[in-house]
Amino acid sequence: MANASGLISPPSPYIRLRNLVPLGVLASGFCPFSRKARSLLSLRCAASVEGGVEEAAVGTSHSRQRVPRLVGMGSKLVGCGSAVPKLQISNDDLAKFVETSDEWIYVRTGIQNRRVLSGDETLLGLASEAANGALSMAQVSPDDVDLVLMCTSTPENIFGDGARVQREIGCKNAWAFDITAACSGFVVGLVTASRFIKGGGYQNVLVIGADALSQYVDWTDRGTCILFGDAAGAVLVQACTANEDGLLGFDLQSDGHGERHLNAIIKDDTEIHSNTNGAALFPPRKPSYSFLQMNGKEVFRFAVRCVPQSIEVALDEAGLPSSSIDWLLLHQANQRIIDSVSTRLQIPSDKVISNLANYGNTSAASIPLALDEAVRSGAVQAGNIIAMSGFGAGLTWGSAILRWG
Repeated sequence: MANASGLISPPSPYIRLRNLVPLGVLASGFCPFSRKARSLLSLRCAASVEGGVEEAAVGTSHSRQRVPRLVGMGSKLVGCGSAVPKLQISNDDLAKFVETSDEWIYVRTGIQNRRVLSGDETLLGLASEAANGALSMAQVSPDDVDLVLMCTSTPENIFGDGARVQREIGCKNAWAFDITAACSGFVVGLVTASRFIKGGGYQNVLVIGADALSQYVDWTDRGTCILFGDAAGAVLVQACTANEDGLLGFDLQSDGHGERHLNAIIKDDTEIHSNTNGAALFPPRKPSYSFLQMNGKEVFRFAVRCVPQSIEVALDEAGLPSSSIDWLLLHQANQRIIDSVSTRLQIPSDKVISNLANYGNTSAASIPLALDEAVRSGAVQAGNIIAMSGFGAGLTWGSAILRWG
């Protein structure tokens, strides 16, 4: 998959092992895909912190008795939620401190407003609110969540925010970890959730997309500061029978050759190095990231070429034509990209979900945020087929064909 600029290198041949069925019980009596064997372990360790004292208890299990995990299950989306900061920054607001205008921004991007964290608001707070919204719609208790996937490139803790969200929303029986794949993160999270359900027997998985790129934007650079906002969105992915499986097909790709076109890399402090006379620098310098850097033209070329191809691959795996799509839901990066992809796939504008004008590019949050608004407005109905695609820094891109509900 190469374009004229050489931005995307040809993908390596691969074989995807999909649709595996459980191997059954071997002669030894062991089932390779079973997680039930865990319950046979006599020693368990549960850590708790109470009154500032950490205690470890041997032989203590979680408060909820886990049911045997069933593998080979399908997965479906049964709930969604979202959250945005209170502070709204309009194009006219930006024009007060950077050389731009409402017309200049809107014509080139389709963006009119964006939301930015302020005051005591945090990304953790947005993610938790979105997750609670998804749980409420799905009518699932936090105690029944098995896994929390926090898809973000801007965690407030360098070690990740997944466990922090798990703590905040009370999912005490869940495992949690972060997924970093920039604007593709939420799609990667959905596919990951489905694999844990299919191959690991998990029942309820929270997938959260949340980012605060406003903290990594140079607000004097009109090429980037006009694009980004902060938000969070979440879905509850639940196990179901294979016949009800809502993930019909997917395609995930990455190409590090394109990193130079969209990145925020740790700064190289050449001045400090030049004063060491060649000696080793110790103690190590404190790391800090540069502002987000983007070559808009190259990223645009990458998106309008690779995203339609990725959706077509996912449709082919699902065995569906593009005419079967009820809704096209792309990462909300630029309205011209959205329009170009929908034209390429011959999907009419009334089947395209877009809230870019109100929120700008919210990275991993953009797809679940738009989905939540579409579901709650009544536009997306149970049984609707959604073609979803994320794309961005890495470079990474991925698509999924989903049935809602």
